[in-house]
Amino acid sequence: MTVADRPTEHPVVEHTLLHRGRVWDLVSDTVDLGASQVVREYVDHPGAVAVVALDDDDRVLLLSQYRHPARAELWEPPAGLLDVDGEPPVAAAVRELAEEADLRAASWWRLVEFFTTPGGSDERIVVFLARGLTPVPDGERYERVDEEAGMVPVWVPLDDAVEAALTGRLQSPTAVTGILAAAAARARGWGTLAPVEG
Repeated sequence: MTVADRPTEHPVVEHTLLHRGRVWDLVSDTVDLGASQVVREYVDHPGAVAVVALDDDDRVLLLSQYRHPARAELWEPPAGLLDVDGEPPVAAAVRELAEEADLRAASWWRLVEFFTTPGGSDERIVVFLARGLTPVPDGERYERVDEEAGMVPVWVPLDDAVEAALTGRLQSPTAVTGILAAAAARARGWGTLAPVEG
């Protein structure tokens, strides 16, 4: 038996907007499971992307960013919302890498995809691997504001980042998942990854 998640749709009898937020909404669905109906409240999220940017020395770029719900500064890869209508995830990743890290990449691969909290949110994050990095020219750089204005970039050897993830020093889901996926892909000689147009 091959183990694989599969999309499944149960009829939604009633859908209610409980709260409209600035980025995401809180909704309630009454779902018909056949034998019974259940009410599920969850965060309706637009989705997001993250970028594991690796330089020629196999160092991964991490950014320190304050995350208020966690009450912590977390080390994360460049990431952002899928909040531009019709924008493909890889285009959003290209945009976020330039905006948050002042970098461009010559080569892109889809690395891994996951739901952040499938019991309470429909947020899905696609993580890309970016290589062949070059800086965005000074005159074309994005002006960062709010939490992004204080982000501190560091380059961490991939093996050290794996150790940080496995020992709990890194707790951001995009960092942990992306770093471990990059290490697994590297152990397979990168041959399991399919390139995407960036």
